[in-house]
Amino acid sequence: MAQEPQQNQAEQNAGPVFSIEKLYVHDASIEVPNAPAIFTERTTPQINVELGNAVEQVQDGIFNVSIKVTVTATIQDKTAFLVEVNQSGIFAIRNVPQENIEPILSVACPNILFPYAREAISDMVTRAGFMPVLLNPINFEALYLQQQQQAAQAAGAPN
Repeated sequence: MAQEPQQNQAEQNAGPVFSIEKLYVHDASIEVPNAPAIFTERTTPQINVELGNAVEQVQDGIFNVSIKVTVTATIQDKTAFLVEVNQSGIFAIRNVPQENIEPILSVACPNILFPYAREAISDMVTRAGFMPVLLNPINFEALYLQQQQQAAQAAGAPN
């Protein structure tokens, strides 16, 4: 039992830790509901992108972060394809001030995950017979700051 206080002291004296433990596709799917007729259309599809994220603490200092990217392509009123990727990663974050953990989980981790989700989407769309979808980079820091601002406004708004 004398070892435990020394170990805790060693952890407290250690510098900040941020590491990627595992990157993985949690879920991926593609649907082409109007095939084969949709392939005869010559109109360029309209692309709609939706983005979501989730964070789960797995253990002390270990977090599972997921970003869910949904891309829907429509031609007139018909869905050409719908692709969804839930890209996840397990990250170790230790010896970091509490106020810095949320920005790491909301900005740094999604920045790491997004290129993998973008690649998976492009690959699946190409395999489904369409031209690849090349998603533009996303500024997760701006999204995070916008969410913080909206939360502050909601908290300060009278009922």
